[in-house]
Amino acid sequence: MLNGIICVNKPEGFTSFDVIAKLRGILKMKRLGHSGTLDPMATGVLPVFAGSATKAVSILNDTDKSYLAGFRLGIVTDTQDITGKILEEKTVCADTESIERVAKLFRGNISQIPPMYSAVSVGGKRLYELARKGIEVERTPREITVDTFEIREFDEKSGEGRIAVACSKGTYIRTLIHDMGQELGCGAVMTSLVRTAACGFTLEDCYTLEEIQKLADENRVREILKSTEKLFEDYPALRLNAMKTKMYKNGVKLRLSELAGFDGQELVRIYSAENKFIGIAKADFENGVLRVLKNLDGDGEL
Repeated sequence: MLNGIICVNKPEGFTSFDVIAKLRGILKMKRLGHSGTLDPMATGVLPVFAGSATKAVSILNDTDKSYLAGFRLGIVTDTQDITGKILEEKTVCADTESIERVAKLFRGNISQIPPMYSAVSVGGKRLYELARKGIEVERTPREITVDTFEIREFDEKSGEGRIAVACSKGTYIRTLIHDMGQELGCGAVMTSLVRTAACGFTLEDCYTLEEIQKLADENRVREILKSTEKLFEDYPALRLNAMKTKMYKNGVKLRLSELAGFDGQELVRIYSAENKFIGIAKADFENGVLRVLKNLDGDGEL
């Protein structure tokens, strides 16, 4: 059984679930999951959680994600990307200076309305299911954070360019581009999308499905397996002695006052007396005890 994280460079045309299905066949295991979906047209970083690592998905920090996206001005589609039905076509009159000026509006804490073609649920229905029936409903704006919205390239003649975006979880890049087009008065669609970073992993950490298949055939997948521990590197580490390790693994709540090395942080990485990563614990300051949040031991083992 594999326990850990495999970073996949998702191919274009695959959904995140398609990748999971493909890996189940390659790895001959069912217990796989991912922490965030990518649109079929998107490529790039897709961390896949295997075995006991799947338990980490529910406690992951809201880590920022980074993207490189292509765009084209002068078009509005129902999906907000180039694959959708064209709703409007307008003359492009924006120049590099105006693009740079508008880009500043999409940095920081902003409000974003999820697109109709998305997996957001409204009244128990996925928005994309309603959109496919031609139904549009009112959506509640979401607060998102955009740390970077940088114009990397722009061709004034073609109206095409690329942007680099670093943002919080739940941000729709195609909606940022659509909204930018509305601000410019000529519309815009996303033409390509590459996720360059997620969960602390980058494209350099990723492997294609073909590469993973080859490694599996050679019984070498363990070589690319990332430990779940890496996801929580920002948390302070707490090493337990042999007795407390046994108590903790049995679900006993340890008294904070009796924990050598505890520095007062709410969330900590727990290690055994043998310095093996066990999981994540949460300090209950009101009751003065350390509670198990998730036991994740077993990472990295075959």
